[in-house]
Amino acid sequence: MKVTINDVAKLAGVSMKTVSRVINNEPSVRKKTYDIVMSAVKELNYQPNLAARNLAGTSSFTVGLVYDNPNAYYVIDMQNGVLSRCRREGYELVIHPCSYSDENMVEEFQTMIKRSRLAGLVLTPPLSEQQDIIDLLESLDVEFVRILSGRPSQDENESKNCIYVNDYAASYEITEHLIRHGHTNIAFLCGDEEHKSTAERLSGYQDALKDNRLVFDEKLVYRGNYSFESGVQGAKAFLEDGNKFNISAIMGGNDEIAAGALFAARLMNVAIPAQLSITGFEDSPFSKQTWPKLTTAHQENDVISQHAARLLFSKIRGPRNLDKEIMTVFTPSMVVRESSNRSE
Repeated sequence: MKVTINDVAKLAGVSMKTVSRVINNEPSVRKKTYDIVMSAVKELNYQPNLAARNLAGTSSFTVGLVYDNPNAYYVIDMQNGVLSRCRREGYELVIHPCSYSDENMVEEFQTMIKRSRLAGLVLTPPLSEQQDIIDLLESLDVEFVRILSGRPSQDENESKNCIYVNDYAASYEITEHLIRHGHTNIAFLCGDEEHKSTAERLSGYQDALKDNRLVFDEKLVYRGNYSFESGVQGAKAFLEDGNKFNISAIMGGNDEIAAGALFAARLMNVAIPAQLSITGFEDSPFSKQTWPKLTTAHQENDVISQHAARLLFSKIRGPRNLDKEIMTVFTPSMVVRESSNRSE
């Protein structure tokens, strides 16, 4: 038989009204009462009727995930991470694609928030980097969490709303990996310059060169976008005319770029990794579908988005029920595969 709110009330030894107040996160509930009721909810595996909850009161039990990313694998991982936490919290999830270059983006956000009666939002890059969106959410008093490429900020207002992905450190590690294998002329194929991840990954590459007493050469940086085609064009720019820059390694800003570079190298009969090492970033399925498979930086997008959702729910519930197990900084880990020379 289906578990009811009355069953929860009986097990917890409280009234149905108290159970309702706990489930609706009303601030007047004492911590001890909250814990007793939630223990009963978990023991009985009680699932509140979300539609009824939304209609019955002023509180919303729906959160949103907003993205603008052409990589379907990234979006699916982010969606799965947030959705898994929503199920545990008893919330619905609205998934909303946006275009950060759309001049009506802010108005679209406002309409979406009001129409869906959202309790909060998880923002993924590059939308999480748009100040006009942040200003709008703050003016509407909507809780939000930003997933950002970068290192923790000293600004308390920013850091309390952010999950950071330390792309800089991962890019630094990949560059050092290539340097250890004797590479001194390393080309870098950038993603979209509007994305903060591009600046962070390029900065990690630059600092690793500097710390290993290698000169950074702007001519070895190709400024493209996060696409396979950009990787093809970038690799061709360096490898045509007999590899005039004498590069022995290419770092792709993501795996799609790296896969495009590998494709171009094969078309030009350049052996990988004997003549040229290639690395990617993010450890998407692209990195495992190429031959040879790509050395890359593993990024746990589903785990990152889970913690973003946990932070959001912690903010929605308020300081009384702070989640102390939230991770706010993630550093992608290097995965060495066949596309980079592993001989010491």
